[in-house]
Amino acid sequence: MKKSVILGAMAFAGLAAGAASAGTLDDVKARGKLNCGVTVGLVGFAAPNANGEWEGFDVAVCRAVAAAVLGDSTAVEFVPTTGKTRFTALASGEIDMLARNTTWTFSRDVDLKFEFAGVNYYDGQGFMVPKELGVSSAKELDGATVCIQTGTTTELNLADFFRSNNISYEPVPIETNAEAQQQYLAGACDVYTTDASGLAATRATFDDPGAHVLLPEIISKEPLGPLVRHGDNEWGDVVRWTLNALVAAEELGITSANLSEMSAGTENPEINRLLGSEGTLGEMLGLDAAWAQNAIASQGNYGEIFAKNIGEDTPVGLARGLNAQWTEGGLLYAPPFR
Repeated sequence: MKKSVILGAMAFAGLAAGAASAGTLDDVKARGKLNCGVTVGLVGFAAPNANGEWEGFDVAVCRAVAAAVLGDSTAVEFVPTTGKTRFTALASGEIDMLARNTTWTFSRDVDLKFEFAGVNYYDGQGFMVPKELGVSSAKELDGATVCIQTGTTTELNLADFFRSNNISYEPVPIETNAEAQQQYLAGACDVYTTDASGLAATRATFDDPGAHVLLPEIISKEPLGPLVRHGDNEWGDVVRWTLNALVAAEELGITSANLSEMSAGTENPEINRLLGSEGTLGEMLGLDAAWAQNAIASQGNYGEIFAKNIGEDTPVGLARGLNAQWTEGGLLYAPPFR
C-alpha cells in the first residue's frame, strides 16, 4: 500500500514537471488564450450567468491574468473542475492555472508540486444547518449526518473536529457544491460543511435563505488562492504579481474610474512603477509596460472585485473581515512594486 502511494505521488509530480517544463507563459501567448480551472459552479465565486458567461470573484483573477498577458480579459477558456479533478487537470497541463477556492496547504505545495501564487481569500470551514434543527453550536451535532465534498481539506478538518470534541457523525459524500445543495435541501444530511464563504454563497441561492443558519464555529484556516505548477517560475511570477497588482491598486487608491488619469503619471513613484509610466517591471515579467493597467482596467482593484461579486451588497453578503487591507485591520498585503 505504501509503495503504491509513493509511486502515485511520483507519477503525479512527473506530470507536473513535464507540463511546467514547456514554459506556460510562452504557451499562453502562442495560443492567444488562457486555460483557467474554476469550480463547476459557486455563486459569487465562479458560475456562468444567464448568457453563459463566467463571472465571479475567482473568475476575475483568471480574467485579470489574461488581460495582463494578452491584453484581453475575454481570452479565457474556463475549465470546470471538481475537488477530485482539479489537481490532475493542473498537473497534466490541461489548464494553465487553477483559481478555484483551493486551500494552500503543506502537502499540496510540497508533495503535489504546486506553487500557490498568493491568497485571494482568507477563509475557514464552517457549518450550515436548517434553523428548524434547533442547533446553535457545532458541538451539538453528535450523531448528525454531514454532507461533505470529497477530495477536499474539509474531510480531514471535519474528522479532526468531531474527534477532538468526542462526538460522532455520519458522512454523506458528495462531489460538487450543486450536489451538496440538492442533498442538503432534500434532507439527505442534517448539516452541510465547507468553507464559510461557500456556505454563504450556497445559502444565497435558496428560496428561503433565512430558514438556514451558519453556526458560529470556524474550525480551520483556509487560505484560498490561485496556483500553478512547480518548476515554471516565470509563469508563477506573472500570476503572483497580477494578484499583487489588484491588491496594491486598492491600497494605493487606484480604481477602474481613475486608472486612465493615474496611468499618465503621478507624484507617487510606486503608482508610476505599477502602472508602467516609470521603470521596467513589465519587461522583467516578459510582459509589456501596461500589464498591470490592463489587469486593473478589466476587473477593477481587489476591493472593487470583492464588492461586485461577494460583498455585503450582493446576495452572498460577505463582510471584508480578514480580507480587508492591512491598513484596515485585515491581512491583505502586497509586497512593494520596486
